[in-house]
Amino acid sequence: MAPGVELGFAADPGGAWRLRSAYFPSKVGGRPAWLGEAGLPGPAALRCGRCQQPCAFLLQLYAPLPGRPDAFHRTLFVFACRSPACYRLAGPCGPFRVFRNQLPRRNDTYPEEPPPEEPPPGPAPAPPRQLGSGAALCRVCGCLGPRCCGRCRRAAYCGPEHQALDWRRGHRRSCGQRAAGDDSADAIPEHNEFLFPEYEILIEPEEPEFPADSTDDEQGAVDTSKDTKEQEKLGAAGIADDALQSLDEETLEAMAKHETEEEKVFRMFKKQVAAEPEQIIRYCRGGEGPLWVSGENKPEEKDIPNCVCGAKRIFEFQIMPQLLNHLHVDSLGESIDWGTLVVYTCADNCGGGNEYLEEFIWKQDYSMGCTL
Repeated sequence: MAPGVELGFAADPGGAWRLRSAYFPSKVGGRPAWLGEAGLPGPAALRCGRCQQPCAFLLQLYAPLPGRPDAFHRTLFVFACRSPACYRLAGPCGPFRVFRNQLPRRNDTYPEEPPPEEPPPGPAPAPPRQLGSGAALCRVCGCLGPRCCGRCRRAAYCGPEHQALDWRRGHRRSCGQRAAGDDSADAIPEHNEFLFPEYEILIEPEEPEFPADSTDDEQGAVDTSKDTKEQEKLGAAGIADDALQSLDEETLEAMAKHETEEEKVFRMFKKQVAAEPEQIIRYCRGGEGPLWVSGENKPEEKDIPNCVCGAKRIFEFQIMPQLLNHLHVDSLGESIDWGTLVVYTCADNCGGGNEYLEEFIWKQDYSMGCTL
């Protein structure tokens, strides 16, 4: 039996500690809470496919696979460009990057027991400067930072763009001024203008459209109502027959296609979302496919590349347009925008090692005239 759909909602985390790696979070924005500490994607892999600028961390989903010991811990990471101009075109990848990482229950980074439900003692931990493996992290974005400040040799960056940004934001004043044994000058601010706002993602199962305990009487009432509506539609269709006969066959076919491919798809999208209008994630690996916002620009099988291992990729989850309300990206000119973002991952879930494997994402936009 195919699994049901799970919905994700943005929520106040109630403490920064809940969003750290040791608690295996699902979250939006801020810096990534990396799962495995080895094989992180490098700066070149996290650049926008259009403008070649560094992508910001958008969200991550903790999505372990039951029955797969090599994926006892498993997280998907999505990164997005901060430039609105890169969102003009729909289709594959473009301003987005998606990576998958997984670990067995027994590993070198985390204990086998689940993390505690209570916050750790003392103040909330600051964003890490490096991982336990020794890999340095960029002070701005929290991604791999192979570049360091030439003056203090302590501040790490993913590239020259973030080194320049951090210099303007205050590193110029603190660089070289650190007293012996005093790490205060090295403190990394929790937020900066490059990062998206941070939220926890809460996961809940989607309720079925019709409750399982509906009575036969209720079903009969629905059927009667449906019959009445069908009669009304037939009557209206009869009145309109003369008008339709005046239209040529090609025009009628175009009208019918427009209805089935656009209005019908979008109407179904709105109907499905209306039950939980705040949803930002729809997750259903191995189950039903994505909920499209348009009949246009849907990928065909040939448009979704196979994994590097040779296996096909399957739908795993989609990011809904409601997430944009939480990102504070609206502007008077161009804005970061999408209808839905659909993530496809390796059907075999390959890779039991430490690497972060890149997966595939498809951006679909609204059709002209279709808005929520």
